[in-house]
Amino acid sequence: MTLRETGPIAATVYRGEAIENTHIAHVAVVQADGRLLYSFGDPSRITLARSAAKPAQALAVVETGALERFGFDETDLALMCASHSSEPRHIERTRQMLAKAQVSEADLRCGGHPPLSDAVYVDWLKRDFKPDAVCSNCSGKHAGMLAGARSIGAAIRGYELPEHPLQVRVKHTVAEVCDLPDDAVQWSIDGCNLPTPAFALDRLARLFAKLAAAEDEISASSATSSSIPSSISPRIVALARIYRAMAAHPEWVAGEGRFCTALMRAFDGALIGKVGADGSYAIGVRASRQTEQLGADGALGIAVKVEDGNIGVLYATVAELLARLDIGSPEQRAQLGAFHAPPMINTMGIEIGHLAFSLALEAHSHREA
Repeated sequence: MTLRETGPIAATVYRGEAIENTHIAHVAVVQADGRLLYSFGDPSRITLARSAAKPAQALAVVETGALERFGFDETDLALMCASHSSEPRHIERTRQMLAKAQVSEADLRCGGHPPLSDAVYVDWLKRDFKPDAVCSNCSGKHAGMLAGARSIGAAIRGYELPEHPLQVRVKHTVAEVCDLPDDAVQWSIDGCNLPTPAFALDRLARLFAKLAAAEDEISASSATSSSIPSSISPRIVALARIYRAMAAHPEWVAGEGRFCTALMRAFDGALIGKVGADGSYAIGVRASRQTEQLGADGALGIAVKVEDGNIGVLYATVAELLARLDIGSPEQRAQLGAFHAPPMINTMGIEIGHLAFSLALEAHSHREA
């Protein structure tokens, strides 16, 4: 099988007029009930969501009551959804979460690694700093998992194992929120040592559309009532809570200079976005005139998978999709310019190439969920 036979090329890197690299990608754009609106490549590609699944994993922890029991706030919840940059604030907040949950750093079952931030990495090298588990970009998720285990009365030891009672709950919650039976989700082990799900790409888009739709529903109810009506389910309340935490605290979801933080800052509550390692990304967009013009009944979910896992191409592709779908204003999208069209400069400061896109989205106006 040749590379071209695995899917369509979404982006091409040129050095001068010569093609240097081509990048295959898949895209799914759905509304909250799962109806497929637009696609590129294979929207049903079974995709390891990796860290893009963190909001769904955090949902399982929220539903244990751990946030109330241990006094976690919105910032803590944002950090539970994060692939953070290991900035000092991220490390210190994780330690505070562990203290609130009355567990220790020694209980964490994620390891240390080089940070996702170049600036942090330079600082660590200068100080000869050796990262431990609390410095992991997933440490907020792990702190939340420990709190969740305590909240359901399960053992702390082994909280990361697939058979642990908390992970059994997580697996069911992830499948349920993606509208799948439990056995339709495949599970592997992530880089941080927790189970990570794989399912069709359009289900990842569906998850994020649900997050945005939940926030729309809660916001609409709060406009007419000082309290949340009993007719709104606890699941909707929890999903909206996660959306608000991410949208209000984007610096805790990633960090300075990172795409997720720049994206959510630029769109100021209108959407949330989350990267997953090795080329997956998901966005939940709140309902607006623009989503309506795209044919969505309410909120919108977008999911992308770049086959070769190139993160730079992934970010550029996501920014290109926002432009092609006309999400937000030109001014908002311009704030992603460094990611959308990253300069290709050699060591003498000379521009030597560029990135071009070939994303022809297919409309699915009458496709059923």
